[in-house]
Amino acid sequence: MTPFAGKGLPLTDQGFRTALGLAGLGGDPAADAPRLWAVLQVESAGFGFDARRRPRLLFERHVFRRETGGAYDAEAPDLSHPTPGGHGPAAAQYRRLARALALCARDGRGPEPALRSGSWGLGQVMGFNAEQLGYPSAAAMVAAMRESEDAQLRAVAAFLRRHDLAAALRAGDWRAVARAYNGAGFAQGRYDERLREAHARFVARGVPDLALRQTQAALLYCGFDPRGVDGVPGPGTRRAIRAWRRAVGAGEGETLDAALRERLLRQAGLAALLPARAGPRPRNRYGAASRASAAAGSIRPS
Repeated sequence: MTPFAGKGLPLTDQGFRTALGLAGLGGDPAADAPRLWAVLQVESAGFGFDARRRPRLLFERHVFRRETGGAYDAEAPDLSHPTPGGHGPAAAQYRRLARALALCARDGRGPEPALRSGSWGLGQVMGFNAEQLGYPSAAAMVAAMRESEDAQLRAVAAFLRRHDLAAALRAGDWRAVARAYNGAGFAQGRYDERLREAHARFVARGVPDLALRQTQAALLYCGFDPRGVDGVPGPGTRRAIRAWRRAVGAGEGETLDAALRERLLRQAGLAALLPARAGPRPRNRYGAASRASAAAGSIRPS
């Protein structure tokens, strides 16, 4: 099995509602949902797993240096350095982590320094925050995050609550959110401005359709890249559906009915997302349940 891969379950309505409450939000879900989604979009482009079902990861060399007292500055300067940056491509992050883990194992340090040096999952929560957020270790936090975006979002919510950011989010004080979330140097990457812009987009266009995100994640896991797990219908999703249908002998077409969507989710190992059978429900053209979710603010019709 791929190291750090888990079930990779995408976000659910219940998981999102729970996170809003844990974060101290949710009193006005229609207004609060875009605020939380703005943080998720800027941190991870809105999806917490890669195609191999591993949590999104960014390995921070300056944190690894701090965690190991600079022991590897000379031997591995790309992994241990006094300044942030030098991340390299997204595809390289787990290779960097593997090297850091190997160095720590060689010297009897255990995995914690390396795991504490990564930012993980849907909200890119740093491993060194684990104990503050209620986990016994960074390893325990990462283990939870492997299983679902719901678990990843609980860590984000715990971080927002610990830093008392609900009021700042409601007030649109994106500088305060950026400073707490990304440190004193947040302005260098326009972090606060990107949060503000993402929030404005979600207010104007609506927040992601979680059922469609689940379909997109299933396509990605089955090897048919929808060009984004974003809950927004688009040409990449339509092409991926068309390719999957051809591959499984389900005929031509760019949409999924309920039966085909269930078949796709089961093939992707996401059967846990399927509702208990209790009679037919209306479906949209992507096979997603067309139910109102105003309470969570998390379903946007396609």
